[in-house]
Amino acid sequence: MLTTLKTSYTDTRAADLAWALGREPLPALAVLDLELTGAKLQLRLLGASHQVLLEEEQGTCSETVACMPGSSTPLPLGVSKRVGEWEYEFAARVETLNQGSFAGRAQELLALVADHPNGLAGTFPGSPHAFTAMLAHREEGQVRWRTWHAYPQEGQLVVTRTRIGARLPVVL
Repeated sequence: MLTTLKTSYTDTRAADLAWALGREPLPALAVLDLELTGAKLQLRLLGASHQVLLEEEQGTCSETVACMPGSSTPLPLGVSKRVGEWEYEFAARVETLNQGSFAGRAQELLALVADHPNGLAGTFPGSPHAFTAMLAHREEGQVRWRTWHAYPQEGQLVVTRTRIGARLPVVL
């Protein structure tokens, strides 16, 4: 699903993003509710930020990547931890691209997410390459999602990847 977000572009720098687990639902500009084989997943666009709410028989989890005033947890490169009965893994990276490459990558990502049944993307008025996009799926008992936060004025794209679910068996 692709939507134009009815707001000004507020998260203006990739470096301002922070990460948090367990936050209450924040006001969303766009929401996509998904049912993924027993898991209820809500993808939420918060401007140039995102929040994912997961509910399964084993419990609930929320992930927020946003500009959070007063937050002391900047966007980490990686997190691996137990959340109740689940194993949670998060990874983030920042891609810096020139203007032409950025425009092409933005179009590619929006096309990928826009027509996907488990995808949500929001663009901002005034800049066709300012967007936040999310894509989720379930695989081998794990719920997984990827997000992209575009900052065209800096030529930066923040890419995140999350996996949560039962512990995967160790293969020797």
